[in-house]
Amino acid sequence: MSDEQRLAQLGYKQELRRKLSGFSNFAISFSIISILAGAITSYGIAMTAGGPLAITLGWLFVGGMVILVALAMAEVCSVFPTAGALYWWSHALAKRNKAAWAWFVGWFNFLGEVAVTAAIDFGAAITTSAFLSLAFDIEVTAMRTFLVFVVIIALHGLLNTFGVNLVRVLSDISAWWHLAGVAFIVAVLAIVPDQHKPLSEVFFEVHNATGFTFGGAAVYAVLIGLLMAQYTYTGYDASAHVAEETHDAGRAAPRGIVMSVVVSVIAGFFLLTAITWSIQDYEAERTTALALPPAQIFIDAAGEDLGIWLLFVCVVAQFFCGMASVTANSRMAFAFSRDGALPGSRIWRKVNPRTGTPTNSIWLCVVCSTLLVLPSLWNSTAYLAATSIAVIGLYISYVAPVLLRRLRPDFQVGQWHLGKWSAVVGWTAIVWVGIICVLFVLPTAGPITATNFNYTIVAVAVVLGGAWLWWILSARKWFTGPQQTTDSPQTDQTEVSV
Repeated sequence: MSDEQRLAQLGYKQELRRKLSGFSNFAISFSIISILAGAITSYGIAMTAGGPLAITLGWLFVGGMVILVALAMAEVCSVFPTAGALYWWSHALAKRNKAAWAWFVGWFNFLGEVAVTAAIDFGAAITTSAFLSLAFDIEVTAMRTFLVFVVIIALHGLLNTFGVNLVRVLSDISAWWHLAGVAFIVAVLAIVPDQHKPLSEVFFEVHNATGFTFGGAAVYAVLIGLLMAQYTYTGYDASAHVAEETHDAGRAAPRGIVMSVVVSVIAGFFLLTAITWSIQDYEAERTTALALPPAQIFIDAAGEDLGIWLLFVCVVAQFFCGMASVTANSRMAFAFSRDGALPGSRIWRKVNPRTGTPTNSIWLCVVCSTLLVLPSLWNSTAYLAATSIAVIGLYISYVAPVLLRRLRPDFQVGQWHLGKWSAVVGWTAIVWVGIICVLFVLPTAGPITATNFNYTIVAVAVVLGGAWLWWILSARKWFTGPQQTTDSPQTDQTEVSV
């Protein structure tokens, strides 16, 4: 069965251009995970909360859990390779209240996609600002960092507007840039520094600079510090969102989901170990005026000139990362609008006939992400909050269809499946997501003030409350879930045979 026939069987005509190879599909998710973005920009979170233990062994532990989530998602993706992805899967798998499942999972996914785009590009702005400060002696301020963010996200909107061919080429380049960049940074930090931390400290040393001093505060700090790894491992649902633009989507999309995480776990461990091994002055680098500890570590360990080059590698990687995130975000918004679930859906679901891209959805995502970053002008924990929002929004949407799949004993697997390991993998993934959803809304710094308040719970509550209110007052009367765009009968899970 061809990709177009399979898509028609699921109820949709081919509107987006199917130009992505299996490698390009992997490259988009790998670029969004971007160990040179998330692990670099959120490194300071774990330096403050948990220290080297949370950075290195925490990365491996969280990576193992995330691989299980990715495996469980991939099994479902193989059966339903659509741009709607998570909310579409939830509608197909739910036995009752199908429309409600699709509605709320879709809104969590939309929140997470917007938040992860905001966090990635704000992190890129922080890194770029540090680079500009070191290379051109430009002072880093909250306003200047925000303006750099606006320029970066606007460029990402423009690049995505030009068409999927450009995105494909840049995503392929991005994957190789990340792999070569990690190898370069690791080699420099292993060879150049005059001294390194003892390996026992790299893997087992604990730091707690959160301000909390109650009994067990060090353990609490380590758990909070796991946000660095968990945030970095986000965005791999992109492989599912671009499934309608990928050849052999039933195999390539689930493979892209899993391999993007596996490669990131391995490469990220070497990167983080090398950076942590090269720390020269922990407290000075943690509190650096550059607002980016790895930048100061590069300078102190490798010298200013070579350190600036290492930082430049990260700047370019983060630019690629944000571009791929806008791609995935816009495809999700397009699919959700195609089914009438976003305000102004008739506008956002339009596809540009010249470029074959959902241009309006691209700019919707740019604007929403910018609004989410606005608090950075007065709140010192805005970046941390954006990462927490991304993690919670995305992972709830990731695991909801996995839960529904576990509750469907009649689930018929696709071309890519887990066999006898499916149940163990799925239930472990569900439990892990439940844990992190509680963990990352907790206070991150004490004493709690207006400037360090973790507003994650507020943002999640506003979006969830708004979606719930809209559902009760209106949407439940007209939203029926995914809407067909073909005359072919839509296939329910009980009828799937691939």
